[in-house]
Amino acid sequence: MRQLPSLLLLLVLSACVFASSDYHEQLVLKPLHPSLLLASFNFQSKTSWASFEQQNFRYFPRSLGQILQHANTRELHLRFSLGRWDAESWGARPWGGTREGGTGVELWAWVEADTDEEAEGRWLTLTNALSGLFCASLNFIDSTRTTRPVMSFQPAEQYSNSSSENLHLLHGTLPREVVCTENLTPFLKLLPCKGKAGISSLLDGHKLFDASWQSMSIDVTPVCVPGTSECQLQITHTIDMVLDIQRSKRPRDNPIPRPVANEDLKCDTSKPYHSHDTCYPLDTSAQEEDWSLSQIFGHSMKGSCPLANDGTDQVCINVPHARNVFASSGAAEHKDESGYSRCYEVPADQDFELALPQQEISEKVPIEQPLLYAERSFIGYGQERGGVQAILTNPSLIDAVDFVYMESLPWFMKLYLHTLKAKISNGNGKSSKDDVIQEMYYQPALDRKRGTQLEVRILIPANSTVILTYDFEKAILRYTEYPPDANRGFDIAPAVITIGNDISIRTTTLLLPLPTPDFSMPYNVIILTSTVMALGFGSVLNLLVRRFVGVDEAEKWDLRAIRFKVAAMVAALVRKFRRRRDHTE
Repeated sequence: MRQLPSLLLLLVLSACVFASSDYHEQLVLKPLHPSLLLASFNFQSKTSWASFEQQNFRYFPRSLGQILQHANTRELHLRFSLGRWDAESWGARPWGGTREGGTGVELWAWVEADTDEEAEGRWLTLTNALSGLFCASLNFIDSTRTTRPVMSFQPAEQYSNSSSENLHLLHGTLPREVVCTENLTPFLKLLPCKGKAGISSLLDGHKLFDASWQSMSIDVTPVCVPGTSECQLQITHTIDMVLDIQRSKRPRDNPIPRPVANEDLKCDTSKPYHSHDTCYPLDTSAQEEDWSLSQIFGHSMKGSCPLANDGTDQVCINVPHARNVFASSGAAEHKDESGYSRCYEVPADQDFELALPQQEISEKVPIEQPLLYAERSFIGYGQERGGVQAILTNPSLIDAVDFVYMESLPWFMKLYLHTLKAKISNGNGKSSKDDVIQEMYYQPALDRKRGTQLEVRILIPANSTVILTYDFEKAILRYTEYPPDANRGFDIAPAVITIGNDISIRTTTLLLPLPTPDFSMPYNVIILTSTVMALGFGSVLNLLVRRFVGVDEAEKWDLRAIRFKVAAMVAALVRKFRRRRDHTE
């Protein structure tokens, strides 16, 4: 009986320890347009560095932690992205673009190793292990798709001089990779509630991959207390998607879009040509599209994750305070001081529903203007040479923008460095010959060994545009190096633009056509030679084996052959029975 108070004390202490969780999650909803909605899912957990080295995993996924330990990886950044972010209509990117990758798969990591060869071996181990974990083709990130950025990426934590000397930054992309549900399923398994409760219960592959733009990211970074040696390892899972509200509201049992019935059409009856068979679309930009969580994601949110921090707001929506927003009973609403955001603390034991009814838009949330607009395209013509043009615009009327522009080109795209030009023009249309290129790093390609790496530090004055151009030559590949859809072209990874340490921009991918041989000719040659060999071999074999005799003689030979075969079979059976009898005796 004396041990009972100590046991109760132990249970109370354990409950307090589990109550103070190091895991939290949040969903931020932001209408971008009357018919578009940005949904940002953020999951973040921390663990001490000592617990991580002792393989004491609690909120940190064990499968990923063991891979990082085996490959001696200090930092990891993995991206799965599809679509194009429309900066002119949607404004600045979520999270400043730091949790966004280029189209396809993008991976960069800081690997600890003594030599470059050892770092490349551990990088190969890391890519192969992550390929199996996320059901992706990361094992195809070989030396031709791997670069070592010099100015573009910076570590999340400042390491000591002794540690930083052994850290190697490696970066690889797969712009051709198609992101699908097979990548989302292992992503959900890494979360503490695994899509069963909390905001992760809203994630569905049919909705995510039907979005106009979507990005999934995983960041593993150390977080150290300034002035001390205490460090924690933080893992951040992020999913951002831009949903079309009307398309997302289609029922799951009828996903095929069908024409709207005549009585449901919204027509502008003020037009003089309006009639029963002519409809001019009504301008609905002044009205917000009505939606709810169950309509957008297929079902309501299944409570809150019991492992998340208590007292935190799990769901936030960025709309003016004057807008009507309806939430489930039991959810605590908190409005911020800016007047454009409100958050909800969701109970753990009941489902949560959030609805935004259709209403007139009297006030909108101001769109954050990006620091830089970037677009990239091919120029030139022909199958031998070409060029790349990047248009970089600084919309600010006051401040200049200093950034790093990085290109990772395949080895068969031979860049001519002497053709690199930067032309600047200000807002009034006048051109300037100022040297906007502040610094440059260039590493030429080696055939079938490594690609081209180009990093340029550029300074754009206020209200100006820089047009960066360079020429390249197309190499001729071996016929075995072409993909099955060779006439489609080759995907070129997007350029990475880094502004400071907290802003990042990816341009769109490019489709490069290369001189393609006629793959029907090897097929025709194989068929022709096989036919000739078959005819020749068959004819020679016929002459060697066949014996020409008369008809009457052929009948005699047939009877003799049958008698000979029957006699041989009888003799074989007799010998078999004699051996068995001798063995039994």
